[in-house]
This record gives sequence, structure tokens and C-alpha cells, in this order.
Amino acid sequence: MPSKMNHIALQVVTPEPAQRGGAVEVRPIIDGEDILATAFDEGPAEDPRHLLSPSSPLMPSLEPKEVRLAEADCTEGCCGAVFVTITREDATVVWHGWRNPDDDELDLPAYRFDARQYEAEVQRAVADHSWEWPARTIARLLEEGLRQQTRWLDRWECELAWASALPWERDRVTVVFFFQPGEPTSRDERPWLQFRIALSVTDDAPVAQADRMLQELLSQDPRAIGHVCGGSREFAGQLGYPWPERFPA
Repeated sequence: MPSKMNHIALQVVTPEPAQRGGAVEVRPIIDGEDILATAFDEGPAEDPRHLLSPSSPLMPSLEPKEVRLAEADCTEGCCGAVFVTITREDATVVWHGWRNPDDDELDLPAYRFDARQYEAEVQRAVADHSWEWPARTIARLLEEGLRQQTRWLDRWECELAWASALPWERDRVTVVFFFQPGEPTSRDERPWLQFRIALSVTDDAPVAQADRMLQELLSQDPRAIGHVCGGSREFAGQLGYPWPERFPA
């Protein structure tokens, strides 16, 4: 084992509000270097909602696990992504086994971190929400609340996809869910639709707004206030919903 350990810092980078299409990214900084900057230029690093959730996939476990750190703008299947395998070896956390499905020549070394420094940094990044703008905070709190209230969507045969606040839409929170009625089958070819609910953000405290939005959503059928934003025209007809000629902006 080398005597000198690598040092990791997790930096959250947010785009300017005017940068439509910009992504919020978790950039791994190892020994002061942004390791993705030269290794992958097809798209952004992963969003904090994926890497810095309370059950962060970056935390090491007893078994090695592969984690995606970045994905191409067009999708992983088109232009690739960056994966790393995270392994715990006694008091050391190792990042190794780098992989890009679209590039066999991805060449990054193995990095070894003191487990105490590594885990403390992941825990710090998970707990740090100082980079959030108000709508992003509301979206995070609202999604946490909705995931604790599964009976609300079960009642309407719906499933929560996510709650989000886009960097260039700082005046709203968007809730997206799926509607797929009936019992699952082995091939599960049931028709399905995706719905979107847009909620306006005010100057009130984010915690108060998230709670108010949660109570409003729980009091009604989400399909009645949502707009179809995914699925197909055929599925919409089968389920009795009009297919939009234009999707909401």
C-alpha cells in the first residue's frame, strides 16, 4: 500500500440562470485536479440528486460497486459515460476500474483515499445545500415529503418520478409522475402516461412553500392538475386522456 493517500473534494458547480440547458454537476477534485475535465467532454458530471442523496452511492460498502460520474448530453447509449468502481479495503477507499462504454481507451489511474477523509468529505457534501437556489431547495424538500406519502399516488395508480427545479426556471418547481393502471404482467405491456405539474415559487421561506405544496398535492388527484408530457398518443387514447398537440414549456 502506498504511504501517500490521494485527497478528494466534491465540488458542486451550478450554471448561470441564463444558461438554458445548463446542468448542476458534482465534480470530483482529486489532489486538486478536476479528473473529469480531461477524461470526458461529451457531457456534464452527475447531478447532486443522484450522487449526493442521503444514501449516496459514493459511500463505500462491503461489496465493490460501480457508480456513474458523468454522462453524455445525448445519453450514455449514444456517446458514453464515465463509470468508476468504488471498493473499501480496510481503512482505504479505492476508485478503480474506470469505464466508458463508448471509449475503450479511457485511461485514469486507481486512486486510494484514507477512508476517514473520504467518508467525511462525502458526508459533508451530502449535508451541504448552500449551493441551492430557493426553488431547488423546495424541490428537494417536496420530493422527500412525497416519497414518504406513497399512499397518495398508490390511490391513483401513479408513481412519482421526480421533483425538480431547472437552473433556468428558478420561478417554478416541477413534479413528474407516471400513470400505469392495472396489475403488472410478466411482459408489462400496459399503457402508461407521464404527467407534469408545474408549481409557482414565491418569496416565502422554502420550507414553508414545500410544506404548502405538499399539502395541496396530497389533497387531490394529481392527474386532474397535471399535463400529459410523455407516453404515446395511442396510450393516451386507451387511457382516456387527450394527447397534447404541443407539450408545455
